[in-house]
Amino acid sequence: MVIILYLSAAIVAIAIFYLVVSVSKTLKSVQHTLNSVAGTLDGVEKQMTGITAETTALLHKTNLLAEDIQRKSEALNTVVDSVKGVGDSIQDLNKSIKSVSSSVSEKVEENKETVAQVVQWSNVALDVWERIKLRKQKKVDAEPVPVEVKEKAVQRSRSFS
Repeated sequence: MVIILYLSAAIVAIAIFYLVVSVSKTLKSVQHTLNSVAGTLDGVEKQMTGITAETTALLHKTNLLAEDIQRKSEALNTVVDSVKGVGDSIQDLNKSIKSVSSSVSEKVEENKETVAQVVQWSNVALDVWERIKLRKQKKVDAEPVPVEVKEKAVQRSRSFS
C-alpha cells in the first residue's frame, strides 16, 4: 500500500508539473497578447490625440464660419429691408400716378367741349398766322430790287468766271 501511495504522489507531482507548464505557456501567450493590445492602444491613443486636435480645429473653423454667416445674414437682411422699402415707394408712386391720371381723365371728360373749342380756335389761329406769313413773304418778293444791288451781283459773277 505504500507503493500505491508513492505512485499516487508521483502521479500528483507529474500532474502538478504538467499544470505548471501549461499555465506558464498560457501566461506567456496572454503576456504576448497583452503586449500587442498595449501597442495597439498606444497607436489608438496617438490617433485619438490627432483626431481630437483636428476636431478642435474643425470646431473652431465651424464657429468662425457660423459667425461670418450670421454677420452676412444680418447685412443681407438690411439689403432686403432696403429693397422692400424701394418696392413700397414704387408702389406708392404707381398709386399716385394712377390717381393723377384718373383725375386728369375726369377733368378732360368734364371739359371735353371746352378743350374741343380751344383746339378749334388754336387751329384757326395757326391758319391765320400762316396766311399772314405768306402775305408778308409775297410783299417781300414783290418789292423791286435796287439797281445797285443787281450791279454788285453782276460784278461778282464776272469776277468768278
